[in-house]
Amino acid sequence: MITTARTPARTRARVLHWIAVHTTAVAAALFFVLPFVFVLLTSVMSDEQAMSGELWPHEWRWSNYAEVFRTPGFLDWWKNSLIYAGLGTLFTVCSSIPVAYALAKFRFRGRRTAMTLVIATMMLPPQVIVIPMYLVWAQQLHLSGSLWPLIIPMAFGDAYSVFLLRQFLLTIPTEYLESAKIDGCGELRTLLRVVVPMAKPGIAAVALFQFFYCWNDYFGPQIYAAQNPGAWTLAYGLESFKSAHNVDWNLTMAATLLVMAPVVIVFFFAQKAFVEGVTLTGVKG
Repeated sequence: MITTARTPARTRARVLHWIAVHTTAVAAALFFVLPFVFVLLTSVMSDEQAMSGELWPHEWRWSNYAEVFRTPGFLDWWKNSLIYAGLGTLFTVCSSIPVAYALAKFRFRGRRTAMTLVIATMMLPPQVIVIPMYLVWAQQLHLSGSLWPLIIPMAFGDAYSVFLLRQFLLTIPTEYLESAKIDGCGELRTLLRVVVPMAKPGIAAVALFQFFYCWNDYFGPQIYAAQNPGAWTLAYGLESFKSAHNVDWNLTMAATLLVMAPVVIVFFFAQKAFVEGVTLTGVKG
């Protein structure tokens, strides 16, 4: 009798717990999705309706997106953003993996000091070094007006990427590396044939972080490429677009959605590897 009495109570508790969890999840999902829905609906409205405050389009004007692409320089901004994000991500990943591997698996004097310096570099605000770096790139190397002052330094590693990769590589058992070396693999071959395939989730997480950073970077292009509209990225060019269409909210929203779309699409297809990589970077310290 006691078991029978408790069973309905437990069932009700589970049902209430399920309802509470899923209601919270739906509310959180709506909180993040509704702004995108608002941007999408506004982007396909007419000029008059976009200024009226109505939420649902009377007529779906997909031609607004074609008009955005016809804006002088918009396609160049797309190309520059792809170059900046693509090369920046490639350079950062390729340069950070060997450093993270050395810090995670090599035993050498000063290893802890080197890791401390990496962490200290993460804490250094970029605004502290922006003036001396600009003087080097602009006055000595004469590369101002381009994105190369932002891309080239990524070929020398990134402290945050090194830290994340190092934390992930600590989760790889050392026995796999020792077995590869017994079979005749050197350090480089062990890194390429054993470590990199096993570290794909961590590498994917670092690559996504870096791609998102480069794609959304506004501060860097403003410093180095502001005087050359041909080198603007989407993040910086969008500000100019908004200034030129400050009353055309439909076109502004269409341009904003086009800037956000690649980031959303990339994360949607890579979210599994991203979540796995971020989760496993904290397994060992």
